Amino acid sequence: MNTNLACPDEEFQRSELVGGKLVAMSPRPTFNHNRVAENIDFIFRTYLKGKKCTPFGDGYDLFLTDEDHFIPDFMVVCDRDKIKNDGVHGAPDLVVEVLSPSTVKRDRTRKKDVYGLCGVREYWLVDPAGKTVEVYRNTGAELVLHEVYAVYPDWMLPRLTESERAAVVTHFKCSLFDDLDIALDDIFSGLLPS
Repeated sequence: MNTNLACPDEEFQRSELVGGKLVAMSPRPTFNHNRVAENIDFIFRTYLKGKKCTPFGDGYDLFLTDEDHFIPDFMVVCDRDKIKNDGVHGAPDLVVEVLSPSTVKRDRTRKKDVYGLCGVREYWLVDPAGKTVEVYRNTGAELVLHEVYAVYPDWMLPRLTESERAAVVTHFKCSLFDDLDIALDDIFSGLLPS
């Protein structure tokens, strides 16, 4: 039995079509990047069990235009006619991108613009390092920043006044589901120290 395993010289590289150009996705995501994406997937997968909308974790192709084929970190699709064997064809209702240094510019510009024009109703940019969630909502033609939610570091909370502490938001709602309470701590649970 041969116990020597051959490793390919080049690792398989996933890519997206962005503005008609093939763009290699960032190097293998970090533990914290994956953990945040998995946490979000778990929140929605649990909530949507038995409902008409379908959650998709990382790895599913999203076909929006002839020049824009993305692989979001997470999405929710409520129109099952958009779901095909090779991926999702048409705008999901919710798209989440977990920020990486190599993709942050694309996530904030071209991809956000395309998501907005194609009809994505809500778009999240999630930063594992800063523990923030930026929520953008569609106005009919573009995605506009609705709110930024942040986890306050433990050292900062004692420095806040009582009224400031009372104003700290620890839970929020996705505009698609009024009865889904999302805790920031659930999104950022289990992360390694930065």
